[in-house]
Parts: sequence; C-alpha cells; structure tokens
Amino acid sequence: MQYLTEATEIRAQIAKFALAKTLWLDTEIADWNTPYPRLSLIQVLAAPTNLTSEYAYILDVLDKPDLAAYFINQIMVNPQIEKLFHNASFDLKYLGGQLAQNVTCTLKIARKITREVLQVTNLQLKTLAGELCNFSHVDKEEQASDWGKRPLTQKQLQYAAMDTVYLAAVHRRLLEISNPDAVSNIFNMISNDSKPSTETSENSSLNVTKVRVAFECPRLFYLKQHFGGNTLFIPRDTAIGIGNIFHQLADDFVRLATLEPRFKELFKPPAAQLQVEEIASSMQQLFYEIKFSSYLQQAKKNPSQAPALYKVWQGLQGLIRRFAELLVINRRYCNAETVIANTFVSEERKLEHYFNLADGTQQRVAGEFDCLVFNFEKKRLCVVEFKTYQPADPSAQLAQVALYSYMLWQKKKVAVDSAVYCVLPEFKEYHYSWEQLENTVHQLIPYKLQQMQQWLTWEPPLPNSPPTTTQPHLCEICPQQQKCKSYFVEESKQEESFNKQEEQIYHTTKKHQQSFNADAIGEELVTTLQSFNIGVDYHGAAVAPSFIRVKLKPHLGVKVSSLLKLSADLQVQMGLANPPLISPQAGYVSVDLPRLDRQVAKFEEYVQHQFLPSTAPVKIALGVNLEGQLVEADLSDPNTCHFLVGGTTGSGKSEFLRSLLLSLLLRHSPQNLKIALVDPKRVTFPEFEQIPWLYSPIVKESDRAIELMDELVAEMESRYQRFEKAGCADLNAYNQPSRQLLPRIVCIFDEYADFMAEKEIRTALEQSIKRLGAKARAAGIHLIIATQRPEAKVVTPLIRSNLPGRVALRTASEADSKIVLGGTQTAAASLLGKGDLLYQIGNNLSRLQSLLATTIQLPSV
Repeated sequence: MQYLTEATEIRAQIAKFALAKTLWLDTEIADWNTPYPRLSLIQVLAAPTNLTSEYAYILDVLDKPDLAAYFINQIMVNPQIEKLFHNASFDLKYLGGQLAQNVTCTLKIARKITREVLQVTNLQLKTLAGELCNFSHVDKEEQASDWGKRPLTQKQLQYAAMDTVYLAAVHRRLLEISNPDAVSNIFNMISNDSKPSTETSENSSLNVTKVRVAFECPRLFYLKQHFGGNTLFIPRDTAIGIGNIFHQLADDFVRLATLEPRFKELFKPPAAQLQVEEIASSMQQLFYEIKFSSYLQQAKKNPSQAPALYKVWQGLQGLIRRFAELLVINRRYCNAETVIANTFVSEERKLEHYFNLADGTQQRVAGEFDCLVFNFEKKRLCVVEFKTYQPADPSAQLAQVALYSYMLWQKKKVAVDSAVYCVLPEFKEYHYSWEQLENTVHQLIPYKLQQMQQWLTWEPPLPNSPPTTTQPHLCEICPQQQKCKSYFVEESKQEESFNKQEEQIYHTTKKHQQSFNADAIGEELVTTLQSFNIGVDYHGAAVAPSFIRVKLKPHLGVKVSSLLKLSADLQVQMGLANPPLISPQAGYVSVDLPRLDRQVAKFEEYVQHQFLPSTAPVKIALGVNLEGQLVEADLSDPNTCHFLVGGTTGSGKSEFLRSLLLSLLLRHSPQNLKIALVDPKRVTFPEFEQIPWLYSPIVKESDRAIELMDELVAEMESRYQRFEKAGCADLNAYNQPSRQLLPRIVCIFDEYADFMAEKEIRTALEQSIKRLGAKARAAGIHLIIATQRPEAKVVTPLIRSNLPGRVALRTASEADSKIVLGGTQTAAASLLGKGDLLYQIGNNLSRLQSLLATTIQLPSV
C-alpha cells in the first residue's frame, strides 16, 4: 500500500496511471451526510493479480481540488483507460460526473447476473468479497469512519486499500461467471503489463549529486541528464571555480595529518592541556609550510590566481579549525600516536546501493563522499561533505548527505551521522544525526527516485513535463535559466491551457473550496508526523505573511522533545527550504511552515503620517504579527529602551532599520525627536542625509563614531543635571510647557562590527554603550545597535547586558542566534530571510514580518 499526501508525488503517480489500460478505483468521502460532502481519498489499483493491498495506491486529496481536477483530466476523461468501480454512480459524483468515459460498474454486472445466481446475501462489495471470492475477515466497521479527520489511522488506510483489492477480485469472478473470455483478455494482459517487476530498472545509474539536483529543481535535473551543463545553484557574490582545488587540498590535509609525525607531536601534551585555537593554528602553519606554500609559488607566475587562492586558504583555515576541535575531543580517548588515525577513517569513499522502489523496480545510486570521521565522545561515525559556498537550498544538501549516510549504514551496519561543512564565506556546519535521517531516507528517497525515472521519460511536446522548482528564488540563480525558459516554453503554454480546463472542472465539482487552505496544510503536517509514529491533534493554523503556524497538541505519552528533533525530517518530507521552527507553547506545540506564496508587509499599509504631541510615547515599528497587527516597542519602557539587532546578509536588516527609522519620522516632528545615524557602509541611510531630524551629520568614520557616542554621554549627563535642578525624575516629567523642550534622541548604529577590529576603538565604544545603556533611558536617549556579525568577540557580554530589547533576523549560525537572543535560543538561524524576524521582550519571543518601505517618502515639516 502506498499512501501519498504530497502534491508532487500524487501528480507523478497520476501521470503513471495515465499509461495504464485498466484501473480499479474507489473513493472515500468526508461529511457525506451533510450538504457539503468532500472528496477525501482516491484509491487506485493497477496490478489486480495480487490479493493483498501491497500494490494499492491511496491518493489523499482532501481539500485539494486541484489534484482531484488533475485526476479527472488525466484519468476519468481519457477514453483509452477503462475505469472499474463497484457503484460507479456514487463515485462519479466526485470524479467528473458525465465527463467520465469508459467506465465499468461491477454492481451493474452483478445485478445483471442476479443475486439468486450468485447465491449471495446482497450485492454490496464487502459481501461479494466475502461470499463470492472467499475473502476472510472483511472489515465493514471502518465504512462509518470519519474520513475528514487527519491523520487517518492505519486501520482506515488498510480498509481503503483493500477496497480496490476486493473490487478487482469481484470483477474477475463476475467476468468468469458472465464472460470467461473477458477474463483472459483483461487480467492476463494486466499481469504482463502492470505487475511490478523485481528486475532492475533499465534507467541508467543515478549518482548522489543528481538526486540533490532533483530535490532542488526537477527541470534542471532533466536538462542535466539530456544536455549536460552546470547544476550548481550558487548565490551571487560567491567565489566560483575553487571547488576542485579546495577538495584536493582538503584530501591532502587529511593524508598529511595522518602520515606526518609533526602533526602527532602536537597532541603529546595531556588532553586537558590542549587548546583548540593553539592546535588549529599549529596545524594550519604546518600545512601551509608543507603543501600550500607551493601553490603560492606557482601563483607568483600568474597573479590572477591570487584572489582564488586566498579564498581557498580562508576556507581551509575554517575546515582545519573544525578538525582541530574534533581531534582535541578524541584525544581524551586516544593517545597522541593514534588519535589522528582513529579520527579520520581511511577507506574506499565510493559507494553504491540498489534502492527498492514503490513500483517493484530497483534503482542504482552511486556516489563518492568527501570525508569520514569518528567522534569518540558520541561514539558515532560521521560522513562529511565539503561545500565552498553557502547552499541556496539546505534541504537538498540534507538529502545528499542522507544518501551517503544510508549507503554507509548498508555497508557497515552501524549508525552514521552526516554533516555538511560550508567553508565560505565563513565556516558553517549543518549536522544531522542518524536518528534524524533514518526515516527520511527510508520514506522519501525511494519516492524521489521513482519520480526521477518518470521525469526522464518525458519528451516535448507531451504534457506533464518535470515540474518547476518549489523554491522560486532558485530560478534567479539558475545556471541554465535561459535553456530552461526556452526548452519548457511550449509546455508552459500547454499548462496554461490545461489549467483553464482544470479550473472548469474544479468549478463544476468543488464550488465551496477555497484556493488557500491552511487547515489542509495543517492536516498534511499531522499525517507526516504520523508516519514517524508521532501522534498529535490538529488545533488550528494561523497565517502570517511569510509562514503558516500550525498548532499541534501531542497525544498523551508523546514527548515534546520527540517533535523538536524532527525539524530536519519535516524539512525534507515537506520540501522546505529551511527547517521549520518548532516551539513549545502554552498548551500546544507550534510548527512554523514557510509559505510558497510569501507576502510582503507594505509599510504604507501599517504606518501613516501623523505628528504626535511631545508627550506621546515614542514607539518604533517592528513588524506584523500572526494576527496581521503592527507590533511596536515603546522606547520609554525599561525592557525596550535600547535594542540589539542581528541579521546576516539577505536577512533584511537594512530594510528593517529603514522602516523603523521612517516610522519615527512620520510620527514625531524634528522639535520632539532627533536622530543620530551611524552608517559605516554608506548604503543604509542615503535618503536621510539632509533630514531636519538629524542630531548631527550621518557618521561614516570610526573616529567620528567615538566622538558621537561621547557627545551622547555628555548630553545624558547634562540632562540629568537639569533634571536635578528642576526636581524631575525623567524626560517626561521635565518636558512641561513652562520649560524649553528637550527632544528624545534615537541613535541607530548600523554594522557595529565594522568598528570592532581595533582594540582602542572597541574599548571606547563599549564604555560609551555601557554608560548609555545603564542610564540614558530616563534622559530620553536610546540606542539601536545593529550588526550582520553578532559574534561573541563583536557583541560582548558587556554590550549585551545593556541592550535589553532584541531583534534577530536570520543569522548565519546557531551560535550567532544565541548571542542575539541569549540563552540557548537557536531559532534565528532557521528564519526565512527578507524581514522574517524574532522579537524578544523578557522571556517572550514573537515571530514577526518586518515592514518593507519600497519608496522613502519623507513627511514635510
């Protein structure tokens, strides 16, 4: 039995059914006794000679009218396919009605023979299966099941699958009684043509890299197979052409470290005395002297190679440091002589495995991994893949290393973890345990391999070409963008025409369905979790601009931790670009799934121009929440008076700061508010150069940044002296009509890390931030410190302790997320970018979508 819930899987299987001559079909209907019944399942059998449910397919189409329409268009209206139902008049209400062609009804055949001749109690399918075909233990109870509830039980699925088996057996028996020749014509032909074969598929072998490409984009996989060409989705501004030399040097390092005595000497001191940084530096120096320096000598003859070699060395330094960490850990369990040899497992790196596919065929997959290491602390092997770029689709990398992990397990029969080391532009590791990967490999890879076989059989101008990628952002960096557009252009026109047909069928069969159904997505998630033996109840879904939050209540006995560790598995099973954020909440667990039709929160729809009085709170616009409401932070609140903002390149940090600034300017006049801007990269605030709100000209140099912070400290002290003379506690109390107004001052400091390289500058800025963070709130001076590198050496504990408000856009690593949000909170590393952010106030963490100001329209003063 194959239970399919993913739209891509269902469409691919329907395409295969379209090649059959005869299909045995049934349906299950939700809410059948209400005015609005819903098609829940379509059951299909194409190999009727097997009397078990092994070869039955169950297509879950609940609240998926587009899939039902596709089935009708491909199967039901096709006169070349004979469709067998037991009670066709009932099923055709939901499968095309009068549009359906070449339909056979076994109930009509049985009525023609008569119940008396058949000698059965009645002509119901279950009765005929038991009394006419001698099936034992025929389940009739599940007929009254709730087919609208998800997840379905295993008993329900077995019941649904057996319906088609009963139907095929009853059909054959009825033909034997009424028309024996028809039996040989239909069933013998089916046995030869449709029964799954145990022989290996004739398709040529696939390699692991091709599987990764198929996960990223089916069309690019197709083009590679037929025409060759590049298949790497490399983000812009990424160093290219260095992958081969990097892999070669990485291999050289492992080999040298294993053989060269000087590497072993580094581990002679007791394990407790070894320092990772010292070991890494020494190993880098040795490798530089022994191997890498010769490359530099060659580069002197060709200076154009120097930039590429610099990038390679930068990546090697990160890799060697990571290896040093592992070796220091393993030294606790090994002596100096054996630790390197025991860490780097030396063996044949080429692997192959024959996967059993759902249609009974086999597919050979081969590949060669980069490195195999052993961690004595975890007592676990780990296969490692090197990347010289940050992947645009981490889920595809997961599929790649999962294949290596699984093939090694087949070879060694021990669990094997997986890791992807992305060494540039900065080192980042994706690590997946065997427990995370096991179900992914077993359940998803065979389906994907069968899809790949199906895609390769397509030829233009036939319909049903390989589908487009589920991640449109990949199209922007596709290496064969023009080829794809030109080659699949005719198919695109056919799809447009076909979509019109689907729409017509859709309107005649499903008048009450919505185009976007968050509940259906939630139920799909529940079904996916059930495949991992995780029982949960669906408690609704909320739709944000960039993601859908599904609320789940674990069944009694199901630990929340069992859900938390499935993030990587759900990423692969549901085809997500990023791991879903899974968080325990009060009474439920939330799972945030990215939207394919991601929306923008337009600034002008949430913030309007209206100058407020001087006594009004000064609030900054942070973003839109799940309820579609604007979330703001009051700068006079002790918990949100100063902010730390972190986010890597592409996270939307600059747009966030611009919309935040604009929200202040639209509400407060220059008399009530002054803005101090620090913009070392000179690109974040160009439109604000001449605004009358500026406290001083925009600061772009480090010396002037120190002066600005000193001026703000002096202003703070001056204000407190005024407060003391006036007998006031804070700015609000001081700003009375009888006194000269003191404006609030908001300092927005972009890319703070750029000023942290020099010790003197770092010390001066830290001291100013400490003083302002501790005392400036009551004086009406507020800091918003932003950086794309929220590393420990940049955002020191001294700075963090004085910036209570936190905003984390997508960070480059989980470690960076912890620094911005504090504690062990790693969720920012899994955000979607482009304004997707986490806002922390106290212990409360909210996920918001930042506002986007497409044009900067400054108010007139």
